[in-house]
Amino acid sequence: MRESVVKLNEYTLRIFSLNTIVVGSGAAGLNAVDRVFSFGQKDVALLTDNLKWGTSRNTGSDKQTYYKLTLAGNVPDSVYELAETLFNGGSMDGDIALVEAALSARAFFRLVELGVPFPHSRYGEYVGYKTDHDPKQRATSAGPLTSYYMCEKLLEEIRRKGIKIFEGYQVIGILTDRNEEKTIGLIALDLNNIDDPEKRYVLFNVKNIIYATGGPAGMFYFHSVYPPVHFGATGIAFEAGVMGKNLTEWQFGIASKKFRWNLSGTYQQVIPRYVSTDENGNDEREFLEEYFPDPSTMLNAIFLKGYQWPFDVRKIKNYGSSLIDILVFYETVIKGRRVWLDFTRNPSWGSKNGELDFSLLGKEAYEYLKNSGALFGRPIDRLEKMNRPAIEVYLQHGIDLRKEYLEIGVCAQHNNGGLHGNIWWESNLKHFFPVGEVNGSHGVYRPGGSALNSGQVGGVRAAQYIVENYSGDPLCEEEILEEAKDQILKKIELGESFVKKITGKSNVSSILKEISERSMRSMGIVRSLEEAGKGKNEALRDFNNLIEKVELSSIRQLPFAFRLYDVLLTQYVYLSAVENYIESGGKSRGSYIVHDPTGELPVPNLPEMFRYSLAGESFNKKIQRVRCKENRCEFFWDPVKEIPREDTWFETIWNSFMRREVFR
Repeated sequence: MRESVVKLNEYTLRIFSLNTIVVGSGAAGLNAVDRVFSFGQKDVALLTDNLKWGTSRNTGSDKQTYYKLTLAGNVPDSVYELAETLFNGGSMDGDIALVEAALSARAFFRLVELGVPFPHSRYGEYVGYKTDHDPKQRATSAGPLTSYYMCEKLLEEIRRKGIKIFEGYQVIGILTDRNEEKTIGLIALDLNNIDDPEKRYVLFNVKNIIYATGGPAGMFYFHSVYPPVHFGATGIAFEAGVMGKNLTEWQFGIASKKFRWNLSGTYQQVIPRYVSTDENGNDEREFLEEYFPDPSTMLNAIFLKGYQWPFDVRKIKNYGSSLIDILVFYETVIKGRRVWLDFTRNPSWGSKNGELDFSLLGKEAYEYLKNSGALFGRPIDRLEKMNRPAIEVYLQHGIDLRKEYLEIGVCAQHNNGGLHGNIWWESNLKHFFPVGEVNGSHGVYRPGGSALNSGQVGGVRAAQYIVENYSGDPLCEEEILEEAKDQILKKIELGESFVKKITGKSNVSSILKEISERSMRSMGIVRSLEEAGKGKNEALRDFNNLIEKVELSSIRQLPFAFRLYDVLLTQYVYLSAVENYIESGGKSRGSYIVHDPTGELPVPNLPEMFRYSLAGESFNKKIQRVRCKENRCEFFWDPVKEIPREDTWFETIWNSFMRREVFR
């Protein structure tokens, strides 16, 4: 790596030149930079706003899942069977499914060797359990903080190797060559020197970019289970010409709002009370019973919400568990009320003198609680018995489930879509590798925990391809300035326009709230063509008028102005994708309802906006891709690639490997 200082017009810029930069310090980014270094490319560095801000470090659930090939017991499994499970989720390319399956054991055991405490039997078997959309028992967990442990151990390894970390830098632009065929660098804010115009903007002149910035959480900021420090940076990738893929496919689920945490698994299996209040916490009522035919059906739906935590349009009918998500959405987003989980008392409907009538439970729920020794007491008592760490997680954040209600909402949890990448995780722009959640490798459905596997596998693949094909130095400083001069100046001038909007007061939070409300209204779990089109136009209007609209309290808010820029551009492209999907005949699938006036209502006493019908299977055999050019979106619908069935004769592969043909 070399460092230099140059002048571009009246601006002073520091330039760091190196082979590969990895952007993002979640589990995917940390793994990627370690892999590049380990495979032999030592001229690599990590760039991050803050090492403690990665989503992986700050999220979890009652038992956070990591999904991989079966590694215990006598139930048969294979790479192809795992690939088929991933592929059968719909709208996923089979070649990527095969790669994620083939490398799952390698990625998993790397984490084991680094010290992530995944449990194994006395014989060394890494046992598993069944997670959502999982036909076997491939899931494992290190507890509520699985991805946190991954980040900790990966960071320890990076520091042990002495890999360079640029902490306190926010990427604000991706630089391409004149032909817009490949990326050649980044422009970033130096958050440590943001007060100094001479040091405010920094260039990274690089041959390769591994982009591990996570999902575009900023769009759902106030309706999100992503940590508050996470925004994503997908918009500037669209701006550079990177294609999007399956952008319509989000995963939503019930989560707590004060401390953002997924309320899956044991939190639901202990059968808490669902309570609705007005904005001030008054007018308390247990609202679920208004929509279920009897207490037994309601109690079983709550229990199953633990297994079936993500909102799934296929699990609405016949009072399925996802009806609960619809009812929570109706109470909060439509009626404007607040919804809470209460672990201190049993649901009134189904209890006698405060004691739950366990005989009302179905066989699955009853036997689960019986086998767990939890056929007694209040929800908090059952939670204490079955999963005490689930209580302690909240205690560590000042919330005592033994004494207080837990405010909840239906929250955006994961984007199954994202940026386009091939089987080496390289995008349509050469030398640019989206890795982790920002890569849209998943389809409509995915097994719980498969995202962690995908992020680790993606880092391996990108690192392999870079080391085999993209070694050497980046452009010289004069060349990158010549190639990307206009792009660099445009970003700096945008930043200085924001600086001029420092008025001593701020409206950043209110703009972010508007964006968040628009996302939930236009591309949440209930969608319509009218709302998608309206939201898209509003997002583009706000994006074009951002400089005039935004007010900053101080120079310290300049990074947030750039975040708003990215989030609004991202929202415009995503809502354009939702509109295009519905215009193309797409109906309800995955984690959202598309309003269909000729469809059916989940239950009779819900309003017409919830009327829906399921998408045809033909849509699961296609992938929607989009490219945004000068704020105009062009869409492509491609058939999914089938899972490759190539010759795996050992001598054939061995010879191909020795000739390095497998890395092409």
